[in-house]
Amino acid sequence: MMLTVLHRSARFVAVDKPAGMVVHRSEWCPEGEPVLQRLRDQIGQRVFPVHRLDRATSGVLVFALDSDAARHVSEQLVAHEVEKHYLAIVRGWPHHEGVVDYAIAEDPSAPKVDAVTEYRRRETVELPIAVGRYATARYALVDVRPRTGRMHQIRKHFAHLRHPIVGDVRYGDGRHNRLWREVLGRPGMMLRAVAMRFIDCDGASVCITAPDMLALP
Repeated sequence: MMLTVLHRSARFVAVDKPAGMVVHRSEWCPEGEPVLQRLRDQIGQRVFPVHRLDRATSGVLVFALDSDAARHVSEQLVAHEVEKHYLAIVRGWPHHEGVVDYAIAEDPSAPKVDAVTEYRRRETVELPIAVGRYATARYALVDVRPRTGRMHQIRKHFAHLRHPIVGDVRYGDGRHNRLWREVLGRPGMMLRAVAMRFIDCDGASVCITAPDMLALP
């Protein structure tokens, strides 16, 4: 399967990462073909990852075409200067908008670090399907803009709000995940990276977007 290229310049290339693919092989994900390898073979050129997306998350994924360009964007990421925009479908109806300022640990053995996520509720739906002790099932489509870039930040923050992302097998609600998978026929985690903005090596602002593709039933 060919990866969909969203952007290509002299020093960067961005693709629409499919859900289920890892960015690069690691001790945690030793199996399966990673995006890095497939993209390298597809364009016939070495690529350098500058950020990551969880295996279950789809959407905008940017690679540099040389190490200096990779360092250039990585420094912006460390300084929280890169803008990222996600869409998510969550259980329940969160407040219309909010800011989650809640420190998280990127690893169970690591100390907690500051993490901030902004969100805005876009749409809601209530399905006449009983789940647990509730007669109906409520879901919301939310725009999400993380100010920091911690591992699993968005997933942990919505779980903290008690509005976990649908399809999240680690932090989510298994009953609702099962409903979406078995009744609605929509497996997978409902989290998608739809835009990323950074400053190119020549000082120009680059905004890369991907189709939304997430919708409430």
